[in-house]
Amino acid sequence: MTSAIDDLLADSAIPPTQPRAFDVAAALRRLATDAALASPASEVLRASQAGQRLGVVSRWVLNGPGAAIHVDRLAEGPEGGVQLTEEQMDVEGALVFACLLYLTGHPESAQFWWQLAAGAGHRGASYCLHLHHLELGEAREARHWYHQVTQAPSDTSAPDDAFLEGLELFARYVRVNGSAASAPTGGLEAEVDRLASRNKSCGIVSRPDRRLAERLHDFPARR
Repeated sequence: MTSAIDDLLADSAIPPTQPRAFDVAAALRRLATDAALASPASEVLRASQAGQRLGVVSRWVLNGPGAAIHVDRLAEGPEGGVQLTEEQMDVEGALVFACLLYLTGHPESAQFWWQLAAGAGHRGASYCLHLHHLELGEAREARHWYHQVTQAPSDTSAPDDAFLEGLELFARYVRVNGSAASAPTGGLEAEVDRLASRNKSCGIVSRPDRRLAERLHDFPARR
């Protein structure tokens, strides 16, 4: 009996094999291939597309006719920082300045100035805030500002869905095919950084001064 059991165990035993070496390089290549094939999460893709659209819209605003004139008017406001009343502030200038701040790497300050313009009823600034919060993955805030875009005061007409869809298509076209609208030059970036260095404590770039406004007047001629 014992001999029969020993024979069965011997037959079922797994023969010993040499351990296989782990190919680290091959494993890394497989991981890289899998990562390349994986599609980005919808939230990440949506945020990326919103940032691209916001860049297109911001360049379009900055290159628009009269952009420098509006920043001039914003710079001519009362001294003493960014605390301006709605009557003292050039709302269009606040939008242009916010777009300049966004394009030169100061998104928190851009949000502050977009909010000032949006609070004064500028729906273009509300749309920029919608895209800005989408880029940050802040869906609730993005919905709020989209609502502000589509809900107009009784004496004006709100942009309809066709207009907003056209704006999205325009941004997508420019992203793929390019645009004549230039990004800020190094000189403009330096002027914004100079203003930013004055307000290190609060972290918000103060309103533009005459020096930056003059640089912005030169911007279209250097494109």
